[in-house]
Amino acid sequence: MKISSNFDSGNIKVIDVTDPLNIQLEINNDHNSEFYQWFHFRLETTPYQLHKLNINQLEKSAYPDGWEGYQAVASYDRQTWFRVPSNYENGTLSFEIEPECGSVYFAYFAPYSYDRHLDLLSWAQTQGACQLQTLGETLDGRDMSVLKIGEPNEDKKVIWVTARQHPGETMAEWFVEGLLHKLLDDEDPHAAALLSKAVFYIVPNMNPDGSVRGHLRTNAKGVNLNREWQTPSMENSPEVYLVLNKMRETGLDMHLDIHGDEAIPYNFVAGSEGIPSYDERLKNLEDSFKAALLTITPEFQDEHGYPKDEPGQALLTVASSATAEEFKALTYTIEMPFKDNNDLPDPDYGWSDRRSYQFGQDTLAAIVNVVDTLR
Repeated sequence: MKISSNFDSGNIKVIDVTDPLNIQLEINNDHNSEFYQWFHFRLETTPYQLHKLNINQLEKSAYPDGWEGYQAVASYDRQTWFRVPSNYENGTLSFEIEPECGSVYFAYFAPYSYDRHLDLLSWAQTQGACQLQTLGETLDGRDMSVLKIGEPNEDKKVIWVTARQHPGETMAEWFVEGLLHKLLDDEDPHAAALLSKAVFYIVPNMNPDGSVRGHLRTNAKGVNLNREWQTPSMENSPEVYLVLNKMRETGLDMHLDIHGDEAIPYNFVAGSEGIPSYDERLKNLEDSFKAALLTITPEFQDEHGYPKDEPGQALLTVASSATAEEFKALTYTIEMPFKDNNDLPDPDYGWSDRRSYQFGQDTLAAIVNVVDTLR
């Protein structure tokens, strides 16, 4: 019996693996950080034998409330990820499995590998409307890539989509994959309508270093990128620095920043109501976008989410607040669950990579409802 995590986005600490009925594990911190919650590892063992795995010390993890009602995901082929019945008690997540094969992978959510990220960029650039641009390098020397889709002119709106500032929130890149496949489909009516009126700039992965390292929230230096938007630097947060400079070059009329939430079992959005320049125009844009999304998909709701910021109290270090204030634009943080969508529960898969992909496509369709009024 062996447990390993020496691969892309792998993260686990083996404490004791001598007894299949009492496997003891912990999660490594993000580098130079107190954050930990993401895990991804492989169990190699005898199939059709009961195993009980325990991941400990979770009461000190980044979001302890995220473990209540959470079910781990597993896969034999790294393509289909299913839920494993799990129990959280006294800081320990426990789950049992009789593996059908000699090798089984476990993760916090369906991983989105760096190779798949590169494949997505490469595929996108082969589509006629898309151009792949490299903005610079991360601290580990990886490319910071943006996809420009459509032909800009002064009459067209500029729409930005950024995803996976927090690398463990892999549902964000699954979302972007779905959005891209729809936007680059030359027979899709929503895509045609949008590209006649807007140009898109899409960053599928804002944090490639943290993604490969198996981090939950931080980059290679241990910096939470979604607290860097007021004063980013090439020393601490080149990812944000490079993207924000590109936004200032292109202009920005709408920005969606895609995330996942550990504790709340719903899809929801967080707006910019707390920025100093929030006004009736921005409120109407937000309401129109939410109304369209509510009509398009039952996966979205607007009852559960984060408390709204008081006027003038928004954190301008956060991406969606920072861009809303600087560009006076419609911006939203879109959050998806690590657990399940309680409005449409699925006991076998929970909220999943495939549902994230479809939600990305549905969200693109909702943009049609607001594109004419973005400025």
